[in-house]
Amino acid sequence: MRDILLLLPDFLLIVVGFLVCRYTTLNRPIWESMEKLVYHLLFPVLLFTSIVRNPLNPADAASLALGGVATVVLGMALAYALKRWPGVDPMLHASGAQTAFRFNSYVALAMAERLGGAAGVAQMAVLVAVCVPLCNAGAVLPLARHGGHHLGRELMRNPLILSTLGGLVANLLGLQFPDAVGTTLQRIGSAALPLGLMAVGAGLQLGGLAIAPRLGAALLAIRHALLPAFALGYGLWMRMPPLELTVLVAFAAMPTASSAYVLAVRMGGHGPFVAGLVTVSTLLGMVTLPAWIALRLAVG
Repeated sequence: MRDILLLLPDFLLIVVGFLVCRYTTLNRPIWESMEKLVYHLLFPVLLFTSIVRNPLNPADAASLALGGVATVVLGMALAYALKRWPGVDPMLHASGAQTAFRFNSYVALAMAERLGGAAGVAQMAVLVAVCVPLCNAGAVLPLARHGGHHLGRELMRNPLILSTLGGLVANLLGLQFPDAVGTTLQRIGSAALPLGLMAVGAGLQLGGLAIAPRLGAALLAIRHALLPAFALGYGLWMRMPPLELTVLVAFAAMPTASSAYVLAVRMGGHGPFVAGLVTVSTLLGMVTLPAWIALRLAVG
């Protein structure tokens, strides 16, 4: 029950964003500016500070990092393969494919702290540092192709990729910020989750998923069923230590990244479809995430 409640505030923030945008004077033009703020400043600072704060030892986490990369690559391969389905709209696929393999890094770090304290957070930080650039590159690829953007240019200026790589380098170099600077960065990053989720709600159209229900169901099945099952099997096969295995399964079972909606909108994708996927993924995660963790603990 406590794990379910961890995701409940995220879903409620999406509802709040929807209600505020629809029924107050804080309408779409305001939220369009908010989306830019979240995407270009708040989320990058959140990722940077999350990685810098948690010590990384790549040599000790090789199998964990490999498991995370393998999980993401599998999700990307399955999501991209859906483009070959008969009747799949290229725009909807390019916009929504990212939701099958991206993950909510804020919830991931919070869940890791519950599962293993500081050690759990440090292990999840390894997965965040390794997989966020990969996930964002995989998200940009179909959108860039469909929208006629230059892939290399989009990757080089993607703020989420740049901030994650910067955080990884700063962590490995042992960079320490003065207290005032560190606190300021932490407070900026802490605004990313509530405003980002409210922006998702503000862009939500209740019929978003109805545009392509079969595609949406397939993407959500990859995110919430196939990837956690793969991660659990991988960890058992590799005989990972108990906490590492738990963290990997939790990582694979995360709801999709709320910034997926912001990225889709910024690159000319179909925002309502992605907003619907993010909302349903967050709701599903309230049930499937604790269920996968319980299954992992049950198998030993």
